[in-house]
Amino acid sequence: MNRREACIAGGICFVLLAISLYFYFGQRSGSQKIKLEKGNPLVAVYTVSRSDMKRHIALTGQTVADANIALAPKYTGRITAVNVKLGDQVKEGDILLVQDTGDLDLSIQQNEAAAKAASADAVTEEASYNANYLKTKEAYEIEAQKYQRNEYLFSIGAISQDTLDSVREEYKASQAAFEALENQGDSGAPASVQSKQFTAQKDAYATDALRKQREDMLLRAPRDGVIGYRAAEVGAIATAGTKVLSLIDNRHVYVDCSIAENDAAVLSTGMQVDVTIDALGNTYTGTLVYVSPSMDDSAKTYTARIALDESKDAIKAGLFARSSIDILQRENTLYVPKDAVLTKNGRTSVFVVNPDQTVEEREVKIGLLNDTDEEIISGLSDGDVVALSNQDRLRDGLKVETTEAAQ
Repeated sequence: MNRREACIAGGICFVLLAISLYFYFGQRSGSQKIKLEKGNPLVAVYTVSRSDMKRHIALTGQTVADANIALAPKYTGRITAVNVKLGDQVKEGDILLVQDTGDLDLSIQQNEAAAKAASADAVTEEASYNANYLKTKEAYEIEAQKYQRNEYLFSIGAISQDTLDSVREEYKASQAAFEALENQGDSGAPASVQSKQFTAQKDAYATDALRKQREDMLLRAPRDGVIGYRAAEVGAIATAGTKVLSLIDNRHVYVDCSIAENDAAVLSTGMQVDVTIDALGNTYTGTLVYVSPSMDDSAKTYTARIALDESKDAIKAGLFARSSIDILQRENTLYVPKDAVLTKNGRTSVFVVNPDQTVEEREVKIGLLNDTDEEIISGLSDGDVVALSNQDRLRDGLKVETTEAAQ
């Protein structure tokens, strides 16, 4: 046998071997398939019973501090003291940072001096006015008496008309001088005194404004908390409105969660919840205190806030937290897991497992829904057993093996 004939013979042997193996394993597979088809399907089942139907809402979010306040100077100025470090506990009113107040202190002193001088001028002017008023009044009263006496003398012919006219002119002049001073005091202090008083008040207001500005150069803690950010050093220029410190108040901790539209519609403030913080390995009680009234346009979600009850643990902001709320949908009703319900050609049905282990497809009417269950309005009774799996292999009258589904 030459080499070519040997190759042909080998090829024929290989083909025959492949055909033999195909029929051998094919027959075994077929026999196994027939055996499986002859066995009863195994289905998970659920026993229907009346109970309260609840909607389970899972919430996840992050812890947030009661406050995280950015602190910035009101005025631009050189920093002369920074009294805190990162992590320092501070009390409301503590001075955290000081800016240079040298120029302000000088301006305050100058304005105080100007205010005192203006106030002294007002006192002097008022004393001068009062003295002049008394002098003018006395002169007016003397001239009035003199004029009355000369009128009498003229009436008996003791003096001439010219003498009486001269006395009258002197009387009128003293009367005008007195009335001019008296009119100045009718509305309070005379104009000359008021001018000095206004100058003193203006200087006093300017001094108060400078004192307020000086106080604002001392950056104080607006509440109790912890320093969570520091970008300030002695000698640097702090720009007005630029954040140099932050204050975190962790006395009250919240959990902010993003929730879907359907969940936002049924959640309400006052609901009690348990919150688990995995990083701490603890579960805490809390209360739902806020559900946003409108959707966030960018995220297309709503926000819910849970206030954690007082805890001895130091809960930091930014920790992952999870919680859940069960919302009562209907009391004492029948419902089944969604896996039990079949919908085909507009017909809704379930497979009921009878006591003899045969199945029966039964049409049902659905009521309320949630993420896991569907309420049964009609078609099932308390105690019925429904199939949850392998429905594609089921038909009326078929016997099945069952296993109770976890509930």
